Parts: sequence; structure tokens; C-alpha cells
Amino acid sequence: MALAEQACYTLINIPDDGEPPTEQSLKQDFQKGSVKTRVKALKKTIQMILNGEKLPSLLMPIIQYALPMDDHTLKKLLLIYFEIVPKTQVDGKLLHEMILVCDAYRKDLQHPNEYVRGSTLRFLCKLKEPELLEPLMPAIKGCLEHRHAYVRRNAVLAIYTIYKSFDFLISEAPELMQDFLEKEQDASCKRNAFMMLIHVDQERALDYLSTCIDQVHTFGDILQLVIVELVYKVCFANPLERARFIRCIYNLLNSSSAAVRYEAAGTLVTLSSAPTAVKAAASCYIDLIVKESDNNVKLIVLDRLLGLKENPIHERVLQDLVMDIVRVLSSPDLEVRKKCLDLVLDLVSSRNVDEVVLVLKKEVTNTMNVTGQDDVGNYRQLLVRTLHSCSIKFPDVAPTIIPVLLEFLSDTNEDAAADVLVFVREAIQCYDSLKPTVLSKLLDEFHRIKSVRILRAALWILGEYCVTLPDIRHVMDEVKKSLGEIPIVDSELRKAAGEEKEGEAPISPTGTSSRTLVTDDGTYATQSAYTAATSTKKDEERPPLRGFLLDGDFFVAAALGTTLTKLALRFMSLVTDPQKQNTFCADAMLVMASVVHFGKSGLPKKAITDDDLDRLMLCIRVLCDRSDLMVEVFNEQCRDSLSAMLTARHQEKATDNLQLEDRKKSANSEEADDPIVFSQLVAKQDGGVLENQFEVSLLQAVGTAPKKAETVTAKSQLSKVHQLTGFSDPVYAEAYIHVNQFDIVLDVLVVNQTADTLQGLTLELATLGDLKLVEKPSSLTMGPHDFCNIKASVKVASTENGIIFGNIVYDVSGGQSDRNCVVLNDIHIDIMDYIVPARCTDTEFRKMWAEFEWENKVTVNTNIASMSDYLKHLLKCTNMNCLTPEKALSGDCGFMAANLYARSIFGEDALANLSIEKPADGGAHAPVTGHIRIRAKSQGMALSLGDKINLSQKVQK
Repeated sequence: MALAEQACYTLINIPDDGEPPTEQSLKQDFQKGSVKTRVKALKKTIQMILNGEKLPSLLMPIIQYALPMDDHTLKKLLLIYFEIVPKTQVDGKLLHEMILVCDAYRKDLQHPNEYVRGSTLRFLCKLKEPELLEPLMPAIKGCLEHRHAYVRRNAVLAIYTIYKSFDFLISEAPELMQDFLEKEQDASCKRNAFMMLIHVDQERALDYLSTCIDQVHTFGDILQLVIVELVYKVCFANPLERARFIRCIYNLLNSSSAAVRYEAAGTLVTLSSAPTAVKAAASCYIDLIVKESDNNVKLIVLDRLLGLKENPIHERVLQDLVMDIVRVLSSPDLEVRKKCLDLVLDLVSSRNVDEVVLVLKKEVTNTMNVTGQDDVGNYRQLLVRTLHSCSIKFPDVAPTIIPVLLEFLSDTNEDAAADVLVFVREAIQCYDSLKPTVLSKLLDEFHRIKSVRILRAALWILGEYCVTLPDIRHVMDEVKKSLGEIPIVDSELRKAAGEEKEGEAPISPTGTSSRTLVTDDGTYATQSAYTAATSTKKDEERPPLRGFLLDGDFFVAAALGTTLTKLALRFMSLVTDPQKQNTFCADAMLVMASVVHFGKSGLPKKAITDDDLDRLMLCIRVLCDRSDLMVEVFNEQCRDSLSAMLTARHQEKATDNLQLEDRKKSANSEEADDPIVFSQLVAKQDGGVLENQFEVSLLQAVGTAPKKAETVTAKSQLSKVHQLTGFSDPVYAEAYIHVNQFDIVLDVLVVNQTADTLQGLTLELATLGDLKLVEKPSSLTMGPHDFCNIKASVKVASTENGIIFGNIVYDVSGGQSDRNCVVLNDIHIDIMDYIVPARCTDTEFRKMWAEFEWENKVTVNTNIASMSDYLKHLLKCTNMNCLTPEKALSGDCGFMAANLYARSIFGEDALANLSIEKPADGGAHAPVTGHIRIRAKSQGMALSLGDKINLSQKVQK
């Protein structure tokens, strides 16, 4: 019925003419109308039958006046009509009028037009009355020898469907199809016949395949797909048949059709776990990824490769193909490249790491020459992270990676450069042998750094790890070169004044000097020397560090002060000459004092902040006092903190990997000596009472088991049922909601609670939010106290709270009242169905936190007294993941701060920062207080998540 309804609305777009036609008027249209009138009348008849009307008196006029006509539109409509019209009497016997219909379609099966024959054969596939089909069987068999492939193809389908439902009508169908296969030349006809044999007589299908197994590679792709399906079914049911067909599957790996190769590769891996079979299938997958242009296809096949990797035996085979997998990086899509790099990183080993690193280094170098693409910077960042992970797993390759990556410190993509520095910092901390190479290369690239954030990190690394006198002096020289002439204020004032000629006004203490100029129109103007110098010298190249200070970014000055202090303290511990000590210390203090003076002078765009000023003054004070405590803090404890952070990060990552492996093992494997658990023989505790499950099962079997509360599964299913109307309404309705990622299917149960027949009953739905109703439910007629199910599909486009509302309208049969309406309760869509926990690095979290423009601040209003319990409750209610390490949240403290992160199935990110505290004067049972700040890229995401938190903060006790 659904297919007929869809075909009807596709074929005929029936306009609403106001009043529906009567049965008598339609009968007159069929008797006296023209072809056009009869077509229109038949359209309206089909629509009324689909809406629940019976219209029995129209059957004979349609047979008498419409069925004999040769109009093709009318013939198509008649096929739909005879599919949906009732064909039997109340007692189940076939209507006598259907004999005329049978005779008419017997003639159509012998019609000279092949498309009339083919459409009639397709119609016969939908008939479920053997009395109608029996007289037509000779004509159907005759169509197998028709000259046109369209007729033969549909004849095979008709025989297949008739044999499945009524095998007694054509018991010789398998033999008929086997003979047909041997004679047939058309690929589509052979495919249909072969598919029939697969499902009704596999032995005959195998016999036919055995006769032509060497010619399979010459068949069409549609027939090859069916052959792959047969081989999979047979070999899966009987593994001894694998050797018989494995060669055939190998040949299909070289098919010209990508679909055949994909299915053949999957079948080959299923049938055999031999390394040669796995290697052939993996090579086929890789070739498909490289050659296919559709990114969705690439991602699907990459998932297949990732599935192969889960098997340890297959993983060893894939390691030999890692260089072939790297070829996938030629794809321009960033998601494909990301999955490829993740797969390569999992497969890299000591045998192939050198080759992989060489290719990745070339890819990194190639990205430097690409411009105008949005994803180049992100791709470079992925490459840097992959190389970073390779060097951590295999330290021997780090010396070849670091020189290439350090060239990206001057890259305009700040994220890629930051990843390089994170990599360098970890490498220099963990591997002492790399320190000379890293420091030398970093000093060479120092003056090319264009980002202030990267410059700060580079200064920290240089100040922390330069421990020899040549390195310390080199760093000081680079700092002075990058800072320019000092004192900075005097130098900038001289530049502002320019090379002042004799007679010009002197420079004022504020840094300005005025002079009189004659403009082009002859008028006089006064111009300050500083302003003129700024306008004429703004294109002059400035040292990078000096440029940042002129722009007012004094946070880098604070990092510079810390670096100079470390270098000075270390220099004084290495040099015993007091004069040299004082000279180096004085140079460092001069630089810091010059920066402080410049920050207060008013020359930069922004004045120095109090925090940066305090840091610089502290560094100057440390160099003056040189206490043992400060020397230990600057020279030892900073590096100890870094070491502790890296150790904690590695331990956390190792723990996550172990937990992931344990979950995989527990889900996919069972130990041979594990005991077999019979649930009926195990005593379980239910509500504090120990129950004997065997006795409970016996009581349930005889129907005398005591009633108990619903199980968790039943409760979860019942929670998806929404009552839409009241019990006293004329029409009762309730909806069961199926959520399937991007789709929501509403299964609505409608009950007619009256003694009247309801006509034209329609479920009218509308949506609020980013929801879209895919199809409009059709109207129907319900008898007294009748019930039915109506399904409606809703497409979801984003993660935000959505509302589905509407009403049910209907007419009462025989009534004179207006159209009746029952308003439905609203259905609120829960965003938690679309949010899943996710992980990201601290850098990515901070970047997204700064970029996302929508923020929702939620006040903590709960009855939970424990901060850790509240955090667990919040994670459970929002499906978010806590990024803050567990160690940082442990301990007895009066406050807690944690970062949370989740991602929707639509790729939307949701960030949250939890800041709560325990009131000091509230006692042990006082609830926690604080705020939750939510940030998201879209307003709907932020508001919806905030509403969810507000609704679920309190716990029922």
C-alpha cells in the first residue's frame, strides 16, 4: 500500500478542487467522459481508496470503460488501482469481476509493445491472489522468450515472486531459470535469474557458477556482485567450500567496477585470514581510496582498513603496506588525510619508521609551497603532530625530524608552530642527545619568528636548556639583536626626530618635536617629528621583539625577563671572575630596565600591565639579591615542573590505551577457562532480597510469578512513549520516538474512542527549531473503536532543543458539523541523543574557548553536597567528558575547577568550565555553589545545553 501510495503521488499530482467527488459522479465520468476525464476520475478514485474509502460500485465501470483503452497514462493508473482495490468478497472468495481483469492482463502480457508487457509483469509481482495468477502463468512463461531484454528481465522477477509466494503455480521454476541462464546473453536478465536461484535453489546456482567460474571476470558488474553474494553465503555456511571459490574472489579483485572490488575484498577477508588474502584485500582497499574521487567512499573504505587493523594478525600484514597507505595523503580532503595519518601512526614500526618519516617530511615541505587553500595550515598541523608521535615512539628518528620542523617556527600558522615547539620542548627534555641540535637550530630560527606566542615559548626553551657558556652568550646576542638598540626610549625618540637638522626644534621630553611645513596648496602646517617618523618609517623593518613591544605586547617582556634571569644566574655559576659576572648581570638588568622604562614612557600603543611590570621587577630583584632559594626556583624547579607534567601526561595516555584495550578484549573475546554462566542457576539480589532465579523462571513459565517492577530496558523503552492527547478526547494518540542519528521516526498510535466512523483523519505536524518534517502523513478513515499506526519522519540538522507539535483533524461520517480538531501535546527532542563525550588537547580547548562567540552562564543550584559527586552527576546528565586530570581534582579543597568537552554527531563542539566551591560556613551537608560557563559555536547549542543542566541539577532523594 505504501509503494502504491508513493507511486500514485509521484505519477499524479491531484489538485484540491474543494468538495470531494461522489461515487455517482465518478461513475458518470467513467461512462460518458473523454480519455482525459477518465484519467482524472481514476486519479481521484485512487486517492479516495488510499484514504480509506471502499467504492465497490466503481469496479465494474472501470473494467468496462477504462480497462480496454490503450492510453498509456490510463494503463499506469489502472495498475495502481488494481493493486490497492479489494479483490475478494467478505467470505474471502475472489470477486467475479476480477475474471475480466485477468483476461485483460493476459492480453497485455501478449501486447506487441514491450513496455506494456514489462509494466504488466511488474504489476503481477504485487498480486497476492493465486486465483488471478494461475490463468496468466503460460503467458508469463512465454515472456521469457521475448526479443526485448526489458520483458525477459521483468518476467524473471515475476516468476521469482510468484514462486516464493505460491510455488505450486510454477513448481518447475528452478529448472526453468537454469535453462534460461544457459541461453541468456543479457547481463541484467542473467543477474535476475541467478539471484532467484541463489534464494530458492543454491545447488543449481552453484552448478551454474561451476560451469563458468573461469569466465566470471568477463561478466557485467551487476552479475559479479550477485556472484560475490553467493560465494559469501555458501562459504560462510560451509567453510569447506572456500578452496573451491577463493580463486574466483581473487579474480574479482581486479574487476573494472569499484563496487565489485569493494565487496570482493570484504568477502575475501571474511573467508580467509591468510596473510596473502589479507594483503590482497588491503591493497584493493588502498587502490580504491586513491582512485575514487568521492570523499565519502574514501572514508568508508578507510573505516574498513581500520577494522582490519583491529585484528593483531592482520595488523602485521598492514604494516608492510604502510607506504601504500601513505599514498592516500594525495587526497585534498582534510578528514581523509586525518584518518589516513591516524592509521599510519598506528601501523608504524621500527621496520618502516624511516620511510614513513621521510614521506611525511616531504609532505610537510610541500605544504610550504601551497597557497590559497584553507586547510593547508590544518594539514600541516596534523603532519607535525604525527611526526611528533613518531619521534616519541621511536627516538632514533627525532634528529632527522627536528631540523625540518623547526623551520616552521616562522610559519604564519600559529597552531602548527605551537605544535612544533611542544614537540621540541618534550624532545629536549626527554633526550639529552638532541639538546645541541635543537638549541643550535632554534637559535638560527629565532630572528625569523613572527608570532609573539611562539617567541615566548622559544624564549622559555632557550632560557631553560642553554647551560653552556657559548649557548648562553649566543642567546644574549640573539636577544639584543631582536630587541634592537637600547635604551629603547632614547633610541625611539631619536628615530622619531629623525636626523635633525640645525635650526629644528629640539625633542621634548615626551618624545615629540614640532616643525613648520608648507603644504601643496601653500598653507602652513605643524607636524610633530614623532608623527612624521611614524608615518614615513612604518614600512621600515623592525626587529621582531622590538616590534612586539612597540605594539604594546609586554607579556613577551615578562618571558624575556625570566629567560635573562635564568641565563644570568647560570652564567654566574659557571664563571668565577666577579667582573665578568657583574658585566653579564648588568647587561641583563639593563635590558629589563630599558623595557620597564619603555613600557611606562607612553611611546608604545599600550602601556605595560601591572602583572608584567611586577614580573620584570621581580627578575631584577632576584639578580640583585641572588639568594639560594631564588636560584633553585629559577634553575631547577621550573624544569622539575615540566618533567612532572610530561610524566603525568604520558601516564594518563598509557592508562587510556590500556583501558581501551581492556574494553576491546572484554567485548570481543572470552577466555577458554571462563565458567559458563546459566542465569537461571545464579542467585541474584533484587531490592536487598536474594532470589533463586531457577524458581523464579519456573513460576514465570506456569504464569504464577509475582509481579515486579519493570526492568531497566522496559523503563527505557517506556520513557520514549509520549502521550499526545487525553484519555477523554474522541481520538487518543501516543507516540513512540525512534532516534537514529540524523533521523527521528514518530510511530503514532491513534485510537478512535467514539462509535462513529472518522473520515479524512489526518495527523498534522509542525516543528520548531532545526527540525524538518520529511513526509506528510496521509489521511485515513477509521471505523468505530478502531486503531491504527501512523509513522512520520523528521530530519535533524543540528544539536539544539527541538519541539514537534500539531493536531489531529477529522470529519464524522454522516455528521453536519465542521471539521473536528484535537490539539496534541508538544514533543520535546532531547539533545542528549546527539551529544557524545570527546577529548581534545588543552591547546585546542583554549583555542576553541577563545573563538566561540556564544556563552551561556548557568548558576549552580543543586542539593548535592559533594563537589566530586556534583561533577559526576553533571558528566552523566550532559554526556560530556572531563578534560581536567583526576589528580588535579583529588584532595580536600574548598573549591573545584574543571574543563568539560563534548561533541555532537553533526561535528559541533561544546565546551564547559565548571567552577564550584563548598561554603565555609554551611556545614558538611550544605550544597555546593558556583557557576558553569558553556561556550559553543552556535547559540542553539549553548542554550540547549544550559537548559539541560538547569533541568537536571537536583537529584531526587
